[in-house]
Amino acid sequence: MDKRRPRLGEVQETLLIPLYARAVETRKAHGLLSDPQAVEMVDSLDYDFSRFDGARSLLGANLRTLLFDQWVREFLERHPAGTVVEIGTGLNTRFERLDNGTVHWFDLDLPDVIALRRGFFKDTDRRHMLSASVTDPQWMEQVRGTSPGPYFLVAEAVLVYLEAELVRSVFQQVGEELPGARFALETAASRVVDAQDSRDVLAQVTARMRWSCDNPGALEQWEPGLTLADSRTLAHLPAPVAHRLPLRYRLLLPVVATLRRRDIEAYRCNLFRFAGD
Repeated sequence: MDKRRPRLGEVQETLLIPLYARAVETRKAHGLLSDPQAVEMVDSLDYDFSRFDGARSLLGANLRTLLFDQWVREFLERHPAGTVVEIGTGLNTRFERLDNGTVHWFDLDLPDVIALRRGFFKDTDRRHMLSASVTDPQWMEQVRGTSPGPYFLVAEAVLVYLEAELVRSVFQQVGEELPGARFALETAASRVVDAQDSRDVLAQVTARMRWSCDNPGALEQWEPGLTLADSRTLAHLPAPVAHRLPLRYRLLLPVVATLRRRDIEAYRCNLFRFAGD
């Protein structure tokens, strides 16, 4: 089978890291998750994924995915016909994991990523791909104009690659265009950003994190009524996620949380809620 070479920008290339993480875990006998489509996509791409082999960050990517999945799942339990926007969707398969038959879904990413994604996914009446930057407010207008709220936005491994002023502008735009939205994203403390050149997977790509955030709670000052509803490290997962982990991971995470406390605390997954509807 002819393989397709992904032609992606520097930041966009990072989408291949969580893709490979899911594929690696799927190939295990008792992995954290099962994503056969990730395996198929990895096998169909002409890319040297071996550069990521053995990286501890692959485990972190999968734990983050499971946590964000849980937050979206809880949202859909309360709002079955709500709207989810996957910001920086890459080659994620979150819709395949969580579709309840009534959710409205948008997969948003830059043109080169959407071009790659269209080789594996198709639009449907409830799911649409949007080719745009997260910093372009027009996508919010399109989502609001064509799909009902409430809204849940997921930005997994996206905003950390933007400058701080751009991240703040995204928050301001969401507050204006999608009042009441929930927004899931991760933050990396300055010590993580400063040391990224020596970190396993990031050392293998050109892209670099630009935005550091030492206190996610401080972001509440960015928008009136913005609330940090939840903030977790990857070693302190909600019970529904932790209980589904294989035993070896349930035993490993408390040890890691103790031995590498400063590193664990410096990288957080956060759930914000905007004021409004």
